[in-house]
Amino acid sequence: SYKDATTALNSLKVADEVRAGYKRTLFKHWTGAGNGCDSRKAVIISEAIVKPVVEKGCVIKGGEWLSIYDNTKVTEAGKLDVDHMVPLAEAWDSGASAWDAAKKEMYANDQTDPRHLIAVTGGSNRSKSDQDPAEWMPTNKAYTCEYLVNWISIKVRWSLSVDKVEKAFIATNLKTCKST
Repeated sequence: SYKDATTALNSLKVADEVRAGYKRTLFKHWTGAGNGCDSRKAVIISEAIVKPVVEKGCVIKGGEWLSIYDNTKVTEAGKLDVDHMVPLAEAWDSGASAWDAAKKEMYANDQTDPRHLIAVTGGSNRSKSDQDPAEWMPTNKAYTCEYLVNWISIKVRWSLSVDKVEKAFIATNLKTCKST
């Protein structure tokens, strides 16, 4: 429920973001997921609404996806990006800078929580970049509440902090969400 999301948001440590020292390469991402596929392609395959044919070497043929950020149907796997719900740079700014290499790699490739990595159009992923909800929100307004709940869940799961503006924006917008 959205009440639970507000409680979870309030449990997060509030701290200023620190970008110093960040390099995307510090998070080893798209590592092997078995069957010749890396974690990126594994996410794309798992999120298909019409399952593609996966050929040798993890070549993805056919299939259909819904990019939830912009509510766009995609019929070509190559047009999809896999987004980190809480971007790598945002995670770094919010506490991941203190993690060891193994934990950073786990974060970059995590498929144990389906909210963590998400297949979306390249355009929506680039538009979001490494911004938090106070700076960027999906154009698909019907997804607003779910997006905020998913963002909070990742921050809680990985014990990441929120900055003051981010927390205030999320709290205000959660108030508009209908209880489920």
